[in-house]
Amino acid sequence: MILMYRRPLLILCSVMLAASCHRAAVANSPQTGPRTRAERSGFTETSTHADVVAFLDSLGRLGGPLTRGSVGKTSEGRDIPYVIASRPRVETPEQARALNRPIVYVQGNIHAGEVEGKEALQALLRDLLLDPRPNVLDSIVLIAVPIYNGDGNEKFDRQARNRGAQNGPEMVGQRPNAMGLDLNRDYIKAAAPETQASLQMFRTWDPHVFVDLHTTNGSYHGYALTWAPSLHPAAELAGASFGGAYARDSLLAEVQERVKTRHGFAIFPYGNFAMDEGTPNAPRAWLSYDHRPRFGTNYYALRGRVSVLSEAYSHDPFDVRVRATYAFVKELLSLVAERGQAIRAMAAASDAAIARWGGAGTPTVPVRASLTRTPRQGEVIYEVLERSTDTTRREPGVRAGMRRTGKFVSERMPIVDRFTPTRSITPPWGYAIPAADTALIRLLAWHGVTMYRTRAGWSGTIGPQFVTDSVVVSPRPFQGRREVRLEGRHVAIPPTHLPAGTVVVPVGQRLGLLATILLEPESDDGFVTWDVAGHATARPGQLVVTRLQSDPGIAMERWSGSPR
Repeated sequence: MILMYRRPLLILCSVMLAASCHRAAVANSPQTGPRTRAERSGFTETSTHADVVAFLDSLGRLGGPLTRGSVGKTSEGRDIPYVIASRPRVETPEQARALNRPIVYVQGNIHAGEVEGKEALQALLRDLLLDPRPNVLDSIVLIAVPIYNGDGNEKFDRQARNRGAQNGPEMVGQRPNAMGLDLNRDYIKAAAPETQASLQMFRTWDPHVFVDLHTTNGSYHGYALTWAPSLHPAAELAGASFGGAYARDSLLAEVQERVKTRHGFAIFPYGNFAMDEGTPNAPRAWLSYDHRPRFGTNYYALRGRVSVLSEAYSHDPFDVRVRATYAFVKELLSLVAERGQAIRAMAAASDAAIARWGGAGTPTVPVRASLTRTPRQGEVIYEVLERSTDTTRREPGVRAGMRRTGKFVSERMPIVDRFTPTRSITPPWGYAIPAADTALIRLLAWHGVTMYRTRAGWSGTIGPQFVTDSVVVSPRPFQGRREVRLEGRHVAIPPTHLPAGTVVVPVGQRLGLLATILLEPESDDGFVTWDVAGHATARPGQLVVTRLQSDPGIAMERWSGSPR
């Protein structure tokens, strides 16, 4: 059945309910505290980097239970400010872990033109820190990073230039950082200083839940916000399962219901419409985004933890986007607090299971994937577009010759939001890397992968190895690199000699899944993809990485890889 209705009325009701809830919360609070730049301007402006720093400093002066710090420096030398919020106050990861609570890491502004995460996170911090009544800060440790891409944030320009399809504010920052890199494509190669600093926070604090706040770029749908867990099919092996009952069907579905009933916002799993040619107002499917771990949400689950993507609806007014993001994060934190023991247990179980890899019983790992060909069916709301008779006028984000109608349709269609492995491998006992391959060793160190260095030379049989048949190099650079794909086969090779100083990476470690995705030459988003070790020039028959099928039984010492 197709239901027709007008979204302006729906939005008005939702906004009135959300605003009423927000006003009630403020009225019941003993004080309201400082206001963000967005709030002070009536949501016509967004915060500068200096505004965010000043706002966080003001929260500290008011005596909230927080610890201030910097994740690291941007390429232009700006601090990436963070707040650790908890009752009791904690200053170190050891203190946080001693509380036996889930640690939740929430970041905004990775794409600096997508501004509502930055504003919502500041407001939520204020409302939690300055409220003396019991709240989630009594049950979680919150790490809040409101302005991750500080350099991009300061590249203010008209929205029509930096965020053409977004409904305000007029002046916003740019998507990439000052180096021209999209930080949400950098989680594997870690080329930006912001990414390297972020990975250090992951290594140090090891959050149980990672939340990345964004704004959509695309379709005219009927939801104030869309969300996704990790889309990488290997995430199921790490406990933060996309397809399993806990992460997707329980945690995020419950958040979706609470946001609707408590705040009046309809939200839905993330996607954009695939349109039928010739009938641009009739979508044929709802498609999710990429599965590869270059995206932060996909990446973080491969560390054995829960990860969540939040995407506010770019075509809603700025204040509505901020309130919807605020509501989503608030309810997510509340549910994580309620289920804290189960979330921590899931992380511990993931660590223990992967630490046993490398022998009999090691599962196969998907290293390449594509969108499923057997999607589920579901009801999705979209706005009807129609052909425009005014050829001189074009609405932002709407294709030429089309216009919005304000009419919304709920229609059943394929929901394509899962990925099917197209290549899976059984991880070996470990991998051996030549000591001279410093770029790859440094990359593994940034990610926190445990490595060892052999104290003496070793010779022996190492089992079948992947050798290159062909090298496919992208003709165009992407994010400063030419992506590489190797095609080849596994063949038996003669006994091999590993010299003293060879770096060994066993897969039987907490980050063994991530190490496998990074090191397997057939991975569709690993070190080969980004040509970390120069494999764009690989020759046919060349051994790309040495796979150790069993423990070589040689004396080794822990090796840091010197990430700094």
